[in-house]
Amino acid sequence: MGILSQNLLKLAHYMIKHGSDHLRHNAPLSEELAQIKRNPIYLVLDNVLDTYNIGSIFRLADAISVEKVYLCGNMEYPPSSRIHKAAVGTEVWVPWEKRDSAIEVVRELQEKGVKIVAVEQNPKSISYKNLKPNFPIAIVVGHESNGVSQEVLDLADIVVELPMMGVNKSFNVWGSAAVISYKVLESLV
Repeated sequence: MGILSQNLLKLAHYMIKHGSDHLRHNAPLSEELAQIKRNPIYLVLDNVLDTYNIGSIFRLADAISVEKVYLCGNMEYPPSSRIHKAAVGTEVWVPWEKRDSAIEVVRELQEKGVKIVAVEQNPKSISYKNLKPNFPIAIVVGHESNGVSQEVLDLADIVVELPMMGVNKSFNVWGSAAVISYKVLESLV
């Protein structure tokens, strides 16, 4: 990487950094939104119920600068005071769309060449450590109790899981999304 490229990368890390108090109380300016370089990553939420998870996923989406978040199924969406509180205002900085069905979104993304990675404990899962992402990519997480729907799992290009070494068989939705997102991000930076 040349010196100019390195300096541009450093500059990108210093653009538009606001604290949570500013984010909670101020809408972004159009010029600020235009400066954000989006990564070829989508987050798809398949019937995620808990507003804390939804808000935290908006924070994650902002942190990794995703292309878009899809909120699918029977779930709460902005504007919501509970999501806003957990998202610390990032829900207005991240492109998102409410959709009826994760299946519909997954099919549309696949038609555009997006690889689908579902995060789920499943017989066909691979360890997240073995994930070799291709871009663009969508990471799908599911309902806190029921997980990613079987229909979406059947459509997924890859199903990944996190090792669960204790007595609990699953990890928190936003935490799982974060681990996989940063694993994917390693291939971009």
